[in-house]
Formats: sequence, C-alpha cells, structure tokens
Amino acid sequence: MGTKRLGWDPAKYVEFGDFRNRPFFDLTARITASAPRRVVDLGCGPGNLTATLARRWPGARVQGLDSSPDMVAAARGAGAEGARGTPDDAGTRLPGNLAFELADIRGWVPGQDTDVVVSNAALQWVPGHQELMSGWLRGLPEGAWLAVQVPGNFGSPSHTLMRQVAQSPRWRKQLDGALRHQDAVWEPGQYHELLLRGGARADVWETTYSQLLPGSRPVLEWVRGTGLRPVLQALGGRDGREFEAEYSALLDEAYPAGDFGTLYPFRRIFMVGQKQ
Repeated sequence: MGTKRLGWDPAKYVEFGDFRNRPFFDLTARITASAPRRVVDLGCGPGNLTATLARRWPGARVQGLDSSPDMVAAARGAGAEGARGTPDDAGTRLPGNLAFELADIRGWVPGQDTDVVVSNAALQWVPGHQELMSGWLRGLPEGAWLAVQVPGNFGSPSHTLMRQVAQSPRWRKQLDGALRHQDAVWEPGQYHELLLRGGARADVWETTYSQLLPGSRPVLEWVRGTGLRPVLQALGGRDGREFEAEYSALLDEAYPAGDFGTLYPFRRIFMVGQKQ
C-alpha cells in the first residue's frame, strides 16, 4: 500500500488550545529581549501564537515559518486571530509587522538581524534537530535568543502503547519507521550542554502538566492532532480506522475517565539560551 498524504489539520491541532498554548507562553516568558529587530517562529502552526509575538514586539519584523501548506494558509487567514483564551486576544486582524512563509525548518539559517528564534513543539518532528540548533547558535548575533520547547512524553502510555500496536505482527510491515521521530528528543541535561557549548547563557527546565481533558476518549483525540498523524498517513482508510480501534481500547485502560474528566499528564522540555 502506498503512502497517503495526510496534511496537518489546523482545526484539530487547536482543539485543545488552552493546553497547547500554555507551554508557548511559559517558554517565551523567559525571553527578556527588549527591542529585537527580527523574530522568527519556526514551526509556527496556525499562527495564532506567532501573532502574540508580533504584538509583544511591535517594532520587530516577525516571521512565522511552517512546512505545512494547510497551517500556513490558516495562519495567513482566519487562523491567525490572536490566541483565544490567552492574555493577548487582540481580534482577527493580523499585525502589520507579521508575515508567514512556507518553509522547511531544516533549510532555515538565521540572518545577522535575527535577535529572537522560537520553536514551540516542532523540533521533535526533525531527527537531528540538535545539529540544527548548534548551527543556529553559530549563526546568531551576540545577544540573540534561542527558545525551544519539545514534548518529553514519549515514554508515557499514550506513546508506548502506540509503538506497541505499531510493532505488532498485524502492523509491523506497514508502519516500519513511521514513529522514528519519537526517538529524536534528548533529555534536559543534554540540551543544556548543547546551549552552553554554543556559547549561550542557558536556562533549561521541564514541566509535567496534569491536563484534565473533557469529552469521550480525549487522549485519542489529542494524539490524532499530533503523534498519531504518521500512523494515519502510512495507513489511511479502513486500516487506519482498524489501528485506531485497537489503540483506543488500550488508551481507555491506561487513561480511564474519572468523575471530572480524563487526566492526561504531559511532560515538556524547555530551553532558552542567550548568545554571549
């Protein structure tokens, strides 16, 4: 069976917007740049969070880059309307200092006027992103900031069960290599050393959010917008639905619904460096 094209779905991605937005603000709060010239958001998604950077630094040229045509289209249109439910809900009009481009993170290089680089929950999809980060640090001017957040939950049941099903005899051949991105993330101490070796003053930490998700089978709905995408892209159609049913039954056991909803702990790794 050939590989199916399954684009990013901006609506599905922002379905749990409050939970997905909070790490972005926890990350960017540690950036204390006062008047950056250029701010770049790598893997900007639907652009609503990038818009908050443009409003925070109105004198900067702010660029959002993403490799998904669907995400960039959403960012340029109704998707970039400010972060609903966040401290900066400023309506539907894009700031004049903000632009979005279709681009691959792996090909991006900083210019000498790039003073802030943000990448929120994107680099886990890029094997070898640590080498990219080292290159960005070399190319950034003195005083510039690099702020990155990646999920650190690949050892949680939601991901180990996904791999367990994918590696079963029923699915192993069709899904060989589909989940390799889950091995791409380092531990906090490794990222800390990377920033230090890149000549940056480093601040690295991790947070586990205890997320109370509403609705029926919410963990499955969560991973449909992110981690399950490579599986559904490789399978599609009836096979995709069959995989989901098998996987969902295991999720129901791992994450039982309680009286108030379903608790889904989510670990995230943060790193902020200022080049010295």
